[in-house]
Amino acid sequence: MTEAVKETKAQRVERLKREQNPWEAYEDILRFAREGWDSVPPEWFGTYFRWWGIYTQGDGVGAIGGKNGEGKAVRNFMVRIRIPNGALESHQLGTIADLAEWHGGGVGDITVRQNIQLHWVKLESLPEVFRALWLQGVTTLGSCGDVTRNITGCPLAGVDADELADTSPLVHAGTQMLNGNPAFYNLPRKFKVSIAGCRTWCSYPEINDVGLTAVRHPATGEIGFSLRVGGGLSTDPHLGVRLDAFVRWEEALPVLKAVAEIFRDSDVLRQNREKARLKFLFLQHGWTAERFLKAIEERLGRVLAPGVPDDPPDDVYRDHVGIHPQKQRDFCYVGTAVLRGRLTAEQMRAAAELSERYGSGVIRTTSMQNLVIPNVPRDHASSLARELELVGLPLDASPFRRGTVACTGSEFCKLALTETKGFARDLVETLERQLPGFDQHIKIHVTGCPNSCGQHWIADLGIEGKKVKVGGQLVDAYYFCVGGAVGRHQAVARPIGLRLPATDVAPAIERLLRAFLSGRRVAENFRQFSARHTDDELRVLLAGELVEAVARDAAPAGPPHGVDG
Repeated sequence: MTEAVKETKAQRVERLKREQNPWEAYEDILRFAREGWDSVPPEWFGTYFRWWGIYTQGDGVGAIGGKNGEGKAVRNFMVRIRIPNGALESHQLGTIADLAEWHGGGVGDITVRQNIQLHWVKLESLPEVFRALWLQGVTTLGSCGDVTRNITGCPLAGVDADELADTSPLVHAGTQMLNGNPAFYNLPRKFKVSIAGCRTWCSYPEINDVGLTAVRHPATGEIGFSLRVGGGLSTDPHLGVRLDAFVRWEEALPVLKAVAEIFRDSDVLRQNREKARLKFLFLQHGWTAERFLKAIEERLGRVLAPGVPDDPPDDVYRDHVGIHPQKQRDFCYVGTAVLRGRLTAEQMRAAAELSERYGSGVIRTTSMQNLVIPNVPRDHASSLARELELVGLPLDASPFRRGTVACTGSEFCKLALTETKGFARDLVETLERQLPGFDQHIKIHVTGCPNSCGQHWIADLGIEGKKVKVGGQLVDAYYFCVGGAVGRHQAVARPIGLRLPATDVAPAIERLLRAFLSGRRVAENFRQFSARHTDDELRVLLAGELVEAVARDAAPAGPPHGVDG
């Protein structure tokens, strides 16, 4: 008798997706909520729930508590709320605050895709959470799974005094076109889109599957878009490839749909879950920018106009922190730094109430995990800033507070190796205390595993979670990558061969930054300083002594599930 061939993970997931569109199975979720945890079949925990923005929550230990690179789950869920363009109204944020208090342990996390995540949500609470959000015009649909994730954009769309165009209508139209559409429920993996009209590229087109960035045609003055495809980080970082196309406004959505169809119909990307992102057409399957553009034009049935130069931003935070003028006369927007992206229910309520009292009842989330309140009369901005400060949301933020990003970490994520949120808070507070006058641009991104949900590959200092043995005990540690950047100086951070226990990271960064301050050339920034130092030299500056280089650990055996926001 011939032994049955065991399905690969990719084959199993592809079979499950063919058998059911999870978006058509909400009644099953209602039944599970009535009948309890034991009524839920494994395919829902491992696959289908994600289409509804739901992940099982880890037990606080992270990946080492389980096997095959994934930790144990508890009987609670992480629920990700989809916020296209980061646009919220006060009543919506107020409802999210209520849900965080009633069902989420009193906190919510802003993600690097402008979403808000709740934790500790119980199975029986899911219908109540969904209904409360839907009544406010908010959804979790499609914020996880092999679908188009939250479409990001500039949170200042329509108010930025320097923007080229308000692209938020395209973000919302693109969301309507792709999210919930049965033609796009079964993509090979997640599909990330950025559409923005600002000059700071704050929604990171360089690391999206599709990045549409507003540009003015030098000959006609027409506002259209430059187009990048195939960006993504995770364990194989790849910055988006710019195509030779000037995408006119009315072509933006057809082009987006064409790229989504190319991705959907790429059977070669369905063979291996770890190599299923759009970027692998470039990394492994020989695609070029010219081939990709031709494939888009074949779908459109027409040729796109040749591209025109765009203007990537220089070294900027892209965080919108502070008080800045709007295009509307006598109005400004007020951006506050949310340390590690974590908000309490009380802070969410306060931000919602303050947005009504001082602004127009509008709040925006950013890709650097911050909050912005627009439409504030200029004369009232200082008062708003003081009130935000009172609830722990400062505007006068240090470069460390402004530039630090942290993923979910082992507190809730089953894939993480290290705890990140508390670590990032302590790191920022230590650096503020030890280097109180530091005023240079610096981005420190903390990620709890190789999957780069904290985007460490594009940070000045990217630190990647590991485990090491100290005194016979496994402890949190971090591996250093240096020199990542986006914009005009885009580069993937380079691993420099240094791994330190978590307790040694803050002193190491302090040593490096003191060396930068004392040894930099005239007008030299940290990116330039680190670029002219070798890996060996940077290890010495960080460790305080000559240390032998260690290689990055290989990624876990299991495929990354894309828990980034």
